[in-house]
Parts: sequence; structure tokens; C-alpha cells
Amino acid sequence: MAKEFKNGRKGIVGALEGPERELLIKLFRDVITTLEPEPDAEGGDPLEALVGITEDPEIPEDPALRRLLPQASDDDEQATEFRRLTERNVRESKIGHLRMAAMDCESPKLVLNPEHAMAFAAALNDVRLVLAARLGIDSEEDAQRIASYTDWSQAHDVESYMALVYQFVSWLQDSLVEAMLADLD
Repeated sequence: MAKEFKNGRKGIVGALEGPERELLIKLFRDVITTLEPEPDAEGGDPLEALVGITEDPEIPEDPALRRLLPQASDDDEQATEFRRLTERNVRESKIGHLRMAAMDCESPKLVLNPEHAMAFAAALNDVRLVLAARLGIDSEEDAQRIASYTDWSQAHDVESYMALVYQFVSWLQDSLVEAMLADLD
């Protein structure tokens, strides 16, 4: 069973059992797959690619991707320009955090320095955003419905299983953030 993160002399320390580590690694990889941009069939402008500009950005159709890459403004023109200038870098940054977190999960005992702790927290947040979108959490009532799932032995369908995974990831993220905040005192 996972142990909550604690702030210690060596850094922020947590422990996960093998199946928990495997689950997180799979979740991190799934979100990476979601974030990877569609291959550009025409190759695009190499200079734009080099500086991180996305040619003709579109609002993602996938609700989970919309949560990961939300509109930056209510003004469609400003939002499109912002997306064009930042989307590629945001995707790459998120993918980097997810890869770092997946690497950290390969060790039975997590010992995170400040950089890895921030990346791990960001990766957990992105997983939560995707799970929340897949579970349809859009209101307090939806969150309460998901919170009603409490027993792994009662996970009999996709929603109940995903709800329990969502709660586990939320607990883990809360534990990590609390340990990170303790470091500030």
C-alpha cells in the first residue's frame, strides 16, 4: 500500500508498491500519448517548429486534451494566437514532467528533489485532469458521485475503477503537495 509523502533530509520521500508504480507509469504514458501532437503531414515551417510555434492551431476535440490545453482567453482571436505561440511548448513541458515522473516511479522508494517533486506534482495533476474529463466531473455533484466509490472490491465497471484511480491519484498528489509545503516552513 502506498505511503504518503514525507519531507526528509534526503528530499521528499514516498513509497509505492509494484502495482501502484505500474499503474502510475501506465497513466503517465497514456497522458503522454494524449499530449503528443498529430504528425504534420506537410512538414510545416522548420523555423516555426524550432521556436515552438504551432501552425493553424485548433481547439482540441478531445475533452481531456481541452482540459490539458485550455483556451487562454474568451476572445477567440487572442486565444488562437496564444495557442499558436505556446501550445507546442506547453505540450513538451507537460510531456517532460510526465516522463520524469514515470522514471521516478521505476524505483520502489521515491526520493524527490525539488525539481522532481514539482514535475511529479504536475504529472499527477495532468493525470487527474484527464481522469476528471473521462469521468465527466464538471460540477460538485459529479465530484460527489465519484467520491461515493470507496471499495476496490466493488469496482465492477469502468467508471467505478476509474473513480477509485482518480481518488488514489488525488490522495497521492495531496500528500506530495503537503510535503512540498512543509519544505517551505
